[in-house]
Amino acid sequence: MEEIMIYYGLAILGFIVVLWAQFNINSSYKKYKEVKIKTGLSGQEVARKILDANGLNNIHIVETKGELTDHYDPKRKVIRLSHTIFHEDSISSVGVAAHECGHAIQDKEGYTFMRIRSVLVPFVNFVSYLGYFGLVISIFAGITGYLKISILILLATILFQLVTLPVEFNASKRAKEQLIQLGLIDSDEHEQVGKVLFAAALTYVAGLISNLLQLLRLVILLNNRDD
Repeated sequence: MEEIMIYYGLAILGFIVVLWAQFNINSSYKKYKEVKIKTGLSGQEVARKILDANGLNNIHIVETKGELTDHYDPKRKVIRLSHTIFHEDSISSVGVAAHECGHAIQDKEGYTFMRIRSVLVPFVNFVSYLGYFGLVISIFAGITGYLKISILILLATILFQLVTLPVEFNASKRAKEQLIQLGLIDSDEHEQVGKVLFAAALTYVAGLISNLLQLLRLVILLNNRDD
């Protein structure tokens, strides 16, 4: 009975952690979405200035669909900014756009953790595909086989997340440095941008914590099955 309570307690705790992080980023994003930067530059304009200042004139900035779907594509050398981030001149827009430029600078400099993450992508994708065969595996190997596959997938995901954390925090650090050095924001705005970027980073931390709790939950269930 006690183990069952722990099992469901971990599931609920993981859900709460992710929910809290998502609420935090959404509230911070919406709050500073209404605060305009003094230069009046849009996210796209700020990104262009940062890229050009770092000799990254070859990287294009394009608009993409969705909200907070912004990302840097290292293969195509493209920064994709969502509509709001691309066009608006808010603290949120500038912070997110600068963060993606941070990834581009990492790519140029061969940032170690970014290179490791790129190497891990095919492996993590392969392991994730095993999840689609989990049902078939459970038919032949029973629920124990399915649990072992699920644990393997989670371990691969957690490894990827552990490498991703320094990549994201470093990109945010670079973003803030570039914004200050290029005079794109003042000291007051620097603090506000920092809050937006920190809230975004918490989503990665929360995702890692949630998966660790999920892993522990599956290990408990597997042990119960073995017993």
